[in-house]
Amino acid sequence: MVNYLYGLPSFIAYLVTAIILLAAFMYCYSRITPHHEWTLIREGNAAAASAYGGSILGFTIPLYSAMAHSINFIDFVLWGVVAFVVQLATFFGVKLFLRKQGESLSQHITEGHQAYGILMASVAVAVGLLNAASMTW
Repeated sequence: MVNYLYGLPSFIAYLVTAIILLAAFMYCYSRITPHHEWTLIREGNAAAASAYGGSILGFTIPLYSAMAHSINFIDFVLWGVVAFVVQLATFFGVKLFLRKQGESLSQHITEGHQAYGILMASVAVAVGLLNAASMTW
């Protein structure tokens, strides 16, 4: 029985750290975006919920990959931070691209335009998948 629980401390360390990284990402993402995700979601704004949910998945997928492929705990944390930065950069990249098109991503999300929320979610998940695949070396 003891052999079955040998990895429990590592399991707890990785899980708790992943949850802390996820919570930190969710907090930072909602603070750096010009629109207020939680307020919009409480008001029933599906565009905000889609964009925010996509960004969470876009971060969690490479975080999973970092956890599964890291050589040790510190390696996992460092690659988790990389995933964090890449996902934040993804938001700014989409925002910049749309600004060049004469549109404001945050304004569209605030106004509840679902197409923009779905676009942001899709790009976030796509980048997250590419980020995760890049971590499998």
